[in-house]
Amino acid sequence: MSKARLQLDEDPDQGVSGPDHVAVVMDGNGRWASRRFMPRPAGHRAGVEAARRLIEACGRKGVKVLTLFAFSSENWRRPEEEVSVLMDLFLKTLEKEADKLHEHRVRIRLVGERERLGERLCRQVERVEELTRNNDGMTLVVAASYGGRWDITQAAKAIAARVAAGELDADAITEEHLSQGLALADLPPPDLLIRTGGEQRISNFLLWQLAYAELYFTPTLWPDFDVKELDQALAWYHGRERRFGLTSEQLGQASRA
Repeated sequence: MSKARLQLDEDPDQGVSGPDHVAVVMDGNGRWASRRFMPRPAGHRAGVEAARRLIEACGRKGVKVLTLFAFSSENWRRPEEEVSVLMDLFLKTLEKEADKLHEHRVRIRLVGERERLGERLCRQVERVEELTRNNDGMTLVVAASYGGRWDITQAAKAIAARVAAGELDADAITEEHLSQGLALADLPPPDLLIRTGGEQRISNFLLWQLAYAELYFTPTLWPDFDVKELDQALAWYHGRERRFGLTSEQLGQASRA
């Protein structure tokens, strides 16, 4: 792919439809750099290139929502120098890529504790979100300073405030009330979670939203994740039977109805 221009036109050979929403834990940048005797920032920069490839490929394949776990709530515990490098890289990437994504009608959103990101980065995020707000192509969600527990806690606080104000009876609270207070309330839940780097856990990512997602784990380190790897993940996904609590027989009856 040319670094000068993203190619997000629909792929005429994309084949079987779906998944609509793909979420990705981009793990392995540091290990990728270490194995090459390079500093960790080099791995993060290579990870940005991998993200660019993924955005392009998902746009071609008709993915409606792509959510990338860029920086977790727990990542603030990393060495201060590395965090600073990551924030600077995030800012520069937004500045460089926003207009290109906008040209291809990609809508960009950030979810997470924005106040921890710093004033300059927050201003840039707001600019990009406003620029792409009305785009009708793929939605790109960047989870930065994000944690699933934080997300659920914010939703619970909103419900508690409504109960305290007399707007909602505690006995009337439903799953839908909590779901409406989550960061991705207006988007469909992920159909497929991809985690690179060999770890087999979700690491506090979209804890509520991933309830029925298919979980795909690959040992490939994130900077090496390419279109071929994505195709393998999608092929695996299409081989899954998504029952949502039903039996295979019930699914068969529904498909014949």
